[in-house]
Amino acid sequence: MDQISARPAGRHAAPARASLLPPSAVTRGALRVPEITAYFWIIKALSTAMGESTSDFMVHIMNPVVAVGIGFIGFVAALSLQLVMRRYVAWSYWLAVVGVGVFGTMAADVLHVGFGVPYAVSSALYGLALAAVFVTWQWTERTLSIHTIDTTRRELFYWAAVVATFAMGTAVGDLTAVTLHLGYLHSAILFAIAILIPALGYRWLRWNPILSFWCAYVLTRPLGASAADWLGKPKILGGLGLGDGKVASALTALIVIGVGYLAITRRDVQRRA
Repeated sequence: MDQISARPAGRHAAPARASLLPPSAVTRGALRVPEITAYFWIIKALSTAMGESTSDFMVHIMNPVVAVGIGFIGFVAALSLQLVMRRYVAWSYWLAVVGVGVFGTMAADVLHVGFGVPYAVSSALYGLALAAVFVTWQWTERTLSIHTIDTTRRELFYWAAVVATFAMGTAVGDLTAVTLHLGYLHSAILFAIAILIPALGYRWLRWNPILSFWCAYVLTRPLGASAADWLGKPKILGGLGLGDGKVASALTALIVIGVGYLAITRRDVQRRA
């Protein structure tokens, strides 16, 4: 579901002097998130699944409080590194996404496991938080398009939305799988079908690209989380029993390969019109 963005056409599309600048020098007004391509959706889905399995693995091999603390520190460190870059760099961007994925899962699980908040309630709470981010972002910047994220303030709104989508998606995935008794596999199938709605709406019905993007972005979280749980959880719980640690390791390896490819080819770097 690639968003439409104008691209330079021909050799006269940009001033010659600007084209001579190395990418590292172009930081003022540089776009700070990747272009939305098939690579984006693949790595995004892998990162959501990886965040789920890594979080579950950590809280089972160590004290949950310590695990959450490590997850939070990792999240803050990765996001701080991304903000320092001031332009899109594949490895730092996706490291931040992974950090959000792990900590976002923990944040959702803490409400349920630590405080006994039902998944339906936590899903609604995180949904309201996400809505508040979108409303404030739109009111402040007049657009939610990722093709305009070229300032620190806009990037902070972007990451706030990402954190909220991860936390809400985790809760929603557990809501369908556990509370509604669909199981992990059926939940994954449900969200895989649901994500086709904005994809087809954008492709064939000319739905708003920004709305389509964020709908799909939200749905990738419960899709990835449900798939990871299905692969890693014991068979008695409806999973395949591969183990959260093994699933997390395999997904991490796939993410490293994908991000390494993008870092080398720069195929997902947005270009100004």
